[in-house]
Amino acid sequence: MRKLCARAATVLVGWTLAVSAWAFGDKPLKLIVPAPAGGTMDIVARLLGQQLTGEIGQPVIVENRPGAGGGIGIQALLQSAADGNTLLVGASNLLAEIPHVIKQPFDPLKDLIPVATVAKSGIVLVTNASSPTRDFKALVAHLEKNKGKTSYATYSPGTVSHYAGAIMSDQLGLDMQHVPFAGSPPALQNLLGGQVDIMFDGMLTSVPMIKAGKLRPYAFTGSVRSRHLPDVPTMTELGFPQLQFVGWVGVIGSAKLPPAVLAKAQDALKKAASAPAVQQRLFDAGLEPEVVVDTPALVNETREISERNAAIVRKFGIKL
Repeated sequence: MRKLCARAATVLVGWTLAVSAWAFGDKPLKLIVPAPAGGTMDIVARLLGQQLTGEIGQPVIVENRPGAGGGIGIQALLQSAADGNTLLVGASNLLAEIPHVIKQPFDPLKDLIPVATVAKSGIVLVTNASSPTRDFKALVAHLEKNKGKTSYATYSPGTVSHYAGAIMSDQLGLDMQHVPFAGSPPALQNLLGGQVDIMFDGMLTSVPMIKAGKLRPYAFTGSVRSRHLPDVPTMTELGFPQLQFVGWVGVIGSAKLPPAVLAKAQDALKKAASAPAVQQRLFDAGLEPEVVVDTPALVNETREISERNAAIVRKFGIKL
């Protein structure tokens, strides 16, 4: 009996030590960013990495692995051991938008899980500040007057920037031309240059230009007004409740993460993302800080968003 108890105790101690080593342990934490340096995901990863170093007592390495609509970075995550020492900083569009237009060798809703979200962000309808249309009503009147002759820019086909423009054009019968770009900067330059008429753009890139007087905002796609643009109405207020597009930015892991590892990672991430300095810097970057570590709820939310987006892609025949 004593031998049996001793053996059980040894197994328990070994299991406990293994759990403690699974997440962070004595190895650096790697945060993969499936995008180039300087973008939203990269900014968030570096903010989290800096704070996490103190939380876990280990160095945090940010590794940019852009390409294939985030697929290269995700593949690197899935090929790593599911021990919590490699995670990915990304956005909900990696799981709920891009897979509808780019086929990937993984199932985003089965092979991956949201570990934690740190912020949310919507998109804003903007045009050149020199436009004579001062508000949404005037903008619609102008677009209707020039039906079939106007265009909307997007930062990439198959994203919410594309969805929102297509839905607005369809709902108002505007017959607008879609003009896709490889990212927000070139799209906004063409908007400022007058080559395109409107754009639904991310807050991170548009808000600084709005505050600089270069862009005019007409509407926000959140369910409530943005704290960054409190005077800008939501699309719901303007009579377009179907134009609600808000996504999360956070940390993604392999669905194979053991529960104990997931819990340990979530605890560290919650502490790091909730730090006042991190919250302020996320807000200053144009995001709305919101820390959530309820993985089942996040999985359900992401699945609902993905199903809605799939219906939009089918309706409008959206392809790359």
